[in-house]
Amino acid sequence: MTTETRTETHGFQTEVKQLLHLMIHSLYSNKDIFLRELISNASDAAEKLRFEALSNGSLYENDGDLKISISFDKEAKTLTIEDNGIGMSRDEVIEHLGTIAKSGTSQFLSQLTGDQSKDSQLIGQFGVGFYSSFIVADQVEVFTRKAGLPAAEGVHWVSEGEGEFSIGDVEKEGRGTRIVLHLKEGEESFADGFALRGLVRKYSDHISIPVVMQKEATPTFDEEGEEEKDKAVELEDETVNSATALWTRSKSDITDEEYQEFYKHISHDFGNPLTWAHNRVEGNMEYTSLLFVPERAPYDLWNREAPRGLKLYVQRVFIMDQADEFLPLYLRFMKGVIDTKDLSLNVSREILQKDANVDKLRSALTKRVLDMLIKLGKNDPEKYASFWKEFGQVLKEGPAEDYANREKILKLMRFSSTHTGSEEQNVSLDDYISRMPEGQDKIYFVVADNYNTAKNSPHLEIFRKKGIEVLLMTDRIDDWMMSQLHNYDEKAFQDVTKGQLDLDDAQTEEEKKVQEEAAKELSGLVERLKASLADKVADVRITTRLTDSPACLVLGEQDMGLQMRQIMEAAGQAVPDSKPTFEVNPEHPLIEKLDKEADEDRFTDLAWVLFDQAGLAAGAQLDDPATYVARLNKLLLELSA
Repeated sequence: MTTETRTETHGFQTEVKQLLHLMIHSLYSNKDIFLRELISNASDAAEKLRFEALSNGSLYENDGDLKISISFDKEAKTLTIEDNGIGMSRDEVIEHLGTIAKSGTSQFLSQLTGDQSKDSQLIGQFGVGFYSSFIVADQVEVFTRKAGLPAAEGVHWVSEGEGEFSIGDVEKEGRGTRIVLHLKEGEESFADGFALRGLVRKYSDHISIPVVMQKEATPTFDEEGEEEKDKAVELEDETVNSATALWTRSKSDITDEEYQEFYKHISHDFGNPLTWAHNRVEGNMEYTSLLFVPERAPYDLWNREAPRGLKLYVQRVFIMDQADEFLPLYLRFMKGVIDTKDLSLNVSREILQKDANVDKLRSALTKRVLDMLIKLGKNDPEKYASFWKEFGQVLKEGPAEDYANREKILKLMRFSSTHTGSEEQNVSLDDYISRMPEGQDKIYFVVADNYNTAKNSPHLEIFRKKGIEVLLMTDRIDDWMMSQLHNYDEKAFQDVTKGQLDLDDAQTEEEKKVQEEAAKELSGLVERLKASLADKVADVRITTRLTDSPACLVLGEQDMGLQMRQIMEAAGQAVPDSKPTFEVNPEHPLIEKLDKEADEDRFTDLAWVLFDQAGLAAGAQLDDPATYVARLNKLLLELSA
């Protein structure tokens, strides 16, 4: 029974009307999903009640038979989905049903493309499944009461999916939530028992909570064979879904379609998962895990504080959503379920943080995920490339966070390379090592702000000449990541922009002799450059790295990289002072001309122009661009005179 009292009208967020319009039209080609989303929400509500009732049995209110009921009225053109789960208070209704995707709304709108398939996948990433009701309904009513509250504190929410919603107090005897959809013209097919049963079995058969509908009336006939239309028939309820937790079933009995629908249920994603792994482990520890890799990253992937984690069950009893203790932060994109016998039913987040079994499960599940990704990279490079585009930068947090699995994580890394000549990050460290020439014992790499800066770096000239592959790293996290790494497969990492290059094995005796002679001949030039650039450089020396460029800047082995320095400065962090080494190419005409320059003022101008150009080629910003331009213009005028 429901009796409404106080009613208020509230406006949605400014963007919500636009958002609802876009969402409804983006998902119009797949209208069925609204039912899946509403059933999934009802299932979550029932599981949350079950968990809360572990410590407060009175929340059941003498009704421990948890279920989801679906009913319809063809004449009134309504569809009702009702659960006896945890329910919502008035404040919770305003928070959850009056705000779409919370702080992510603006970002959501900015990412909509106008393409139905892409937008529907994006919508799923923002957790706005409830609002899919408006695809088929022109009015949605919600009657709800939170378990434990008196009947008088029920809430009635109603909206037409436009600019506002109304909310009122209502007398509601039973706990839980009842959603009434007033179907649009032309959507009467959703007020049909057979159609609804088909949709439930298709999308929600795996739900562990029973989904109940009234049995369809069987027509009766009189002695003359005429249908008795006026005869009253008492209809019984029947469970439509299998109501068996999917992860408890044998893998051989589960189809790919069932796995995909279960993923959509737990993730509220409209797209299919990229891959999954279903495992049952017995022995010292007993647990079942069902882990999914999403196809696309959620909008809040880079918010390290955003809710994340697996659904936790203990002996098939739901404990909590988003149990984040079972996977490290760099795997925060994973979705799935963990069911174990090795934790107590009264577990809490505080207890989880102190339980030794959690650490064991975390270690096992982390290795499981990494092995799954390694297998994907080996067996399906195309799918793995898709994964890497979405989650590669997050995975790069791993080597610093998870030392025990560092080798496995590095095996998953993909980079651009001078070998491929493509911006696509598709070269693994194993690929690189397999192509190393005999005698090479280092993995060479360069870090830059973008691909063009990296591939055109003057530091790569000697490597191209010698036919040595260099990895091109352009993600913002790369400089920081490489500062945490020393070697892979007994091969040391070497930043080609730092320290002395040790390419003796790749040099002929003749080349070494020529370089030594050049260094002797230009010793005077080196000293003049040191004097001119004294405030800016740690040293000046003849280079072994360049073939085409006149000069380059080289950082010390322990100096902070340019990319990392820029990130820290942007964050307002203090960065240590450091000066680069200025290396010049003795075979370049500009260096030869500089050596012969007798006018010291002109020599200084040329030296500074070359120094600033070397910085620009490395992707740095000039400290004094105006002075650089003035010097360059002065030299241009002298040349044109």
